[in-house]
Amino acid sequence: MPTHEHSFIVNHDVEVPTPGTDEVWTVGAVILNREGRAFAQKRSEDRRLFPGTWDIVGGHVEEGETLLEALAREVEEETGWRLTHVRRFLGTTTWTGDDDGGGLRHEADYLVEVDGDLDHPELEWSKHDAYDWFGPDTLPRLKENCEPGQFMIHDLIARAIEDHPGTCR
Repeated sequence: MPTHEHSFIVNHDVEVPTPGTDEVWTVGAVILNREGRAFAQKRSEDRRLFPGTWDIVGGHVEEGETLLEALAREVEEETGWRLTHVRRFLGTTTWTGDDDGGGLRHEADYLVEVDGDLDHPELEWSKHDAYDWFGPDTLPRLKENCEPGQFMIHDLIARAIEDHPGTCR
């Protein structure tokens, strides 16, 4: 597994939680373009967890990885882009998944900058079937196929856009 340590900038005030020994953690990256629009990809309908919903870039932290190493790996795997700057810790969400036997998940989300062709992400097409850049005018689309109360991605992106309009890259 390639190490991404020291290959990107982390703002000094960025919090990085320390996972407990038996905890399952995931990470998420909110990526904004120059216009302040946030990248999201639509999960394929055949995905067991949250099928047909919009999602940010991210995934499970693998054994031996730090949260930020996992973040860099997931950005590269899911988009082909390279993580360059971790700007801000957006918070931790705890939820119950029904994948991999179910159980409690802790997700640490970050506002990040990336390097790469933002117009042509290299999606994992077996897992996602669309992508788009979301701004204040298109935020309601992030609620597509979500049950009431499952608006975590919408709320996360809305907060990032509101806090950092037209800023990254």
